[in-house]
Order: sequence, then C-alpha cells, then structure tokens
Amino acid sequence: MAFVGGFALGSKTSFTGQNVRTRSSNVGVLKSRVAPVMMAHGLDKSQIPLNLFRPNAPYEATVLYNNKIVGEDAPGDTRHLVFQHDGNVPYLEGQSIGVIPPGVDAKGKPQRVRLYSIASTALGDFGDSKTVSLCVKRLVYNDEDGNEVKGVCSNHICDLAPGDKVKISGPVGTAMLMPADPDATIIMLGTGTGIAPFRGFIRRAFAEDNPDYKFNGLMWLFLGVPTSSSLLYQEEFEEFAHKRPDNFKVDWCISREQTDKDGNKMYIQNRMSEYAEQIYELFKKPNTYVYMCGLKGMEPGIDDCMASLFEADGLDWKEYRRQMKKEKRWEVETY
Repeated sequence: MAFVGGFALGSKTSFTGQNVRTRSSNVGVLKSRVAPVMMAHGLDKSQIPLNLFRPNAPYEATVLYNNKIVGEDAPGDTRHLVFQHDGNVPYLEGQSIGVIPPGVDAKGKPQRVRLYSIASTALGDFGDSKTVSLCVKRLVYNDEDGNEVKGVCSNHICDLAPGDKVKISGPVGTAMLMPADPDATIIMLGTGTGIAPFRGFIRRAFAEDNPDYKFNGLMWLFLGVPTSSSLLYQEEFEEFAHKRPDNFKVDWCISREQTDKDGNKMYIQNRMSEYAEQIYELFKKPNTYVYMCGLKGMEPGIDDCMASLFEADGLDWKEYRRQMKKEKRWEVETY
C-alpha cells in the first residue's frame, strides 16, 4: 500500500473539503517515473532544475490536498499539503520550493518568499510528475509582551483549502540531493517537519518501481518529536521497514515520553548511542551519506555523540566530519 500524507493512495481518489477519501486501498508501489532519473552526485548544476520560477515571477499552483497529520493532543498543527503544478515545476528529491504569502509586510512591501523542503519524490505523491508536497507546521507563539504572534507564511499555507491558488518559486537547493549510488548507506537525522526531504528519499527508494534505479543499500531514519502523537508519516515508514527490513530502518526519538538507559530524555543522539558500534562502523564506510534536517539545536548533541565514538578509537571526529563534508557526504539543513 502506498501512503500519501496520512491517507492510503488508492486507484481513485476524491477530494472533499480538506479531506481525501480513497476508494481502493489495495495498491502496491508507484510505477516507473515519467521523467528521467536525476540525482545529485554525478550531475553538474546545469542538469539540476534550479530557480525555474523567481519570487517576483512565481508559478501559481493549485491546492489539491491539505490534511492535519498529527494527533489532536500534539503540540502544534502540522499538515501535509499537495500542490498541483501540471509538470511545470520539475524538481529533485531534497530540493525546496518557495511560497509567497499574499499581502504586504509592516513596511508596506510585498511579503518575502519563505522556503520549504519538498516532502515528495520528483514524481509527486500521485506518480504523474504534476504535483509537489510540503510538510508544514503552523507557527504560533507569544512575544515578550505575551501577545500571540502567528507566522505569516506557515499560517497562510496551513489555512489553504483545495482549489485555492498558491504562489510558488524555485526549485532551489543542491546540497540535500540523494546520492547516485544505489548501494549507499543513507543516515537521515531529522526533527519534526525536518522529515520532509527524507520522505522524498524514502518513497523514491521504496514506494516507486523505477526500472533505472533499484535501491539495494541501507536507509536509516532517526526522527525526533516531543510526543507520540507528533510522529509524522509513521504508518507508511513502518510499512516500508516491515517490507524491506534489510534496506530500511526507522527509530523514533520521543523526548517527552521516552528515556535512555540513564534516564535522560530520548533525543536523536541518545537513540544513536544505543547503536553506538553499528553507527560507528557505518560512518566509516566510504559510501555512507549523512543528512540532517530540522532544528539547529540537535547539532551539538549529535556532534558530541559522534565525537565520543571516534575518540574512543583514537580518531578526530571534527577532522573526519570535515572530510565527509568535502566529499559531500555530510549535509546539514537546520534552522
């Protein structure tokens, strides 16, 4: 069964309001790609779709789908959205698109573009290369005076309804693209909506039947969230792990509900430490690629975890990480 943002992708799908009903759930993987296979390593920038639409001349996409994908008791409102672009905005897994909210800012100037990681494969969630998906959390917080502040663009996106128009730009980004090696080890470290590019990776490897790309390596996802009701795309990821246990592993790091053996909150680095020897050996492989996406606050803990593993073997983690970066095997997109 193929899952799209919390619903099972069936043979016929009807859109009603902000919900999607599927009439058939007995579906296998998406079939072969419409567009040629393109991946980062081995391509120069001229082969990667970049800035096809600028913020001052955006593409007007149509909203097909908007669904809340966290539980009612989850902190915050996170949504999976599908925009239709009719094949006019091609992109690669790991890239981002810009969204331009309507209206003007406090200075009376048009709202600036905000970038969001793409949460679908190049084929899109419906396998026809005509849609792009996003995973967006509604930003709401209190300022220093206690006044509620709503993020302009995230609230605009989360309030969109099927049939609405949305201005998008891009695609942008070359750092977070998938490696070309089908036998690679790909370690994905994400928090919250930082899952977006990894969903594209995972679905490309396990939800699509690509005659020109068969993934035979290992993908290992560590996703950090505060509560179990905040887990994103849990059902589809666990199904892939069940069907391809030698090629895909997923570990949830639920900080408010789980603890490590020492009673510390379960963050990504704590979960990685449980697999210390295995993680260390994977990191030393020349075809291991590590991607990090989400909150910047996760970086120090993960660095400390890896430093302790490398130093125990007499190696300098910072120097090894520098070499991985040089080889484009350590890519970070945090905020």
